Amino acid sequence: MTTYIVVADAARARLFTRDALTLEEKESLVHAEGRLHEGDLVTDRRGGDVHESMSTTARSSAGEEGTASQHENELFAKQIAQRLYTARTENQVSKLIVVAPPKFLGLLREKLDASTQKLIIHTLSKDLTKATLSDIQEAVSDLR
Repeated sequence: MTTYIVVADAARARLFTRDALTLEEKESLVHAEGRLHEGDLVTDRRGGDVHESMSTTARSSAGEEGTASQHENELFAKQIAQRLYTARTENQVSKLIVVAPPKFLGLLREKLDASTQKLIIHTLSKDLTKATLSDIQEAVSDLR
């Protein structure tokens, strides 16, 4: 079995395997909605009643701020967690290293099942999704 290294943010996840010291990118998951702004994720809620007051609309919108992007982040974290669950149940992974920005790292850990969480040997709070293979190799080289 092998070590899986997941390098992720809200819009992209790169899955690597490491045998000995060789890092190889196996898969890339893309979640384009993770790059969208909140306003692009929600529809115009004022379209229904012409007589609806602006203050009511303003109050309801303010309470929903960030929820659409948070929901998209959770969906993607769940998708990554499902992919890792599958790898674990198919005996493809023995150790797991997770690299992600702090907020997404916490969300991803939350979505992993207990057995997959036990495979995590290291986490790194960094956004390396756009880094080169050699930069990622260097960042995780000491993590064993």
